[in-house]
Amino acid sequence: MLILGIETSCDETSVAVVEDGLSVRSNLVGTQERLHLKYGGVVPEIACRAHLESLLPILDEAMKTAGITLNDLGAVAVTTTPGLIGALLIGVTAAKALAWTLKIPLIAVHHLHAHIFAAKLEHGKAMEFPCLSLVVSGGHTSLFLSSKETRHELLGATLDDAAGEAFDKVGKLLGLGYPGGPAIDSIAREGDPARVPFPRAYLEPGSLDFSFSGLKTAVLYHYQGLVGARCNVPLPRKELADLAASFQEAVVDVLVEKTLLALRKYPVKGVALGGGVASNSRLRKRLSLALEGRHIRPYFPPPALCTDNAAIVAGLAYYKYLEGELASLEVEAAA
Repeated sequence: MLILGIETSCDETSVAVVEDGLSVRSNLVGTQERLHLKYGGVVPEIACRAHLESLLPILDEAMKTAGITLNDLGAVAVTTTPGLIGALLIGVTAAKALAWTLKIPLIAVHHLHAHIFAAKLEHGKAMEFPCLSLVVSGGHTSLFLSSKETRHELLGATLDDAAGEAFDKVGKLLGLGYPGGPAIDSIAREGDPARVPFPRAYLEPGSLDFSFSGLKTAVLYHYQGLVGARCNVPLPRKELADLAASFQEAVVDVLVEKTLLALRKYPVKGVALGGGVASNSRLRKRLSLALEGRHIRPYFPPPALCTDNAAIVAGLAYYKYLEGELASLEVEAAA
């Protein structure tokens, strides 16, 4: 069965065709990084206009790449929540129009559950449930207990800033550009992760929630102190690298420790990663090392599937279709 997936929850316009849930026939992603670069973050109005301009051309190209026509589709899937409301509405409206015109089922997909499915798309039938699923992105840091592809119980989430947002804000502060995550990951390899003792917010004992606002503020004050002491002279690259590495280590420490805490509470067979920050090399290394000897398998998707894309939407939709979990044409987008 061929399912068309549409993803417009933030600043990537993506359309994909996936066959039987796991075979990706096409997966096109139109990035908007250049448009938002000078602002150091996503501007919703600009994102929405870019979606309007690029969605149909990307849809046409996705169909050509898959070697099919619209009449070959068995269903249309779309991200309906969470995300920027204006951006979501563009994708949802397009999906409704296609489903109504072609008289095929419409399937609504939760954005975070799609990020979890990225691991399934990579590991296929080798991925066993139940597993813990850690979704770390620009807008979310969430820990789930996943009993199967379509069922995810939220165990903990960020109480303020998401890890990805903290990466972007710190990257901007340090003058490393946007998006901050890849830039910090790169320069941190040259730095000492123990150089600056930034705080780790573990919250109350046993909590599986996250908090990164205090860490972000600590980096701001530390950086301002360093620059002020040098009469606003830019920091040498080695000091920037140490600062970036120390910040990154503080984030990774919390993410790994919360995951290990959840493992002590819930018997699972593996740990899945998802979301843009799941491509961070330090997080992947530290979490892999932590799982060694525990008989817990790491299910990490490749970096290309960590960022927002429509293949994970269409793939998850196939399993929802098998369970009869279809949406009506009255389904609404929810921020």
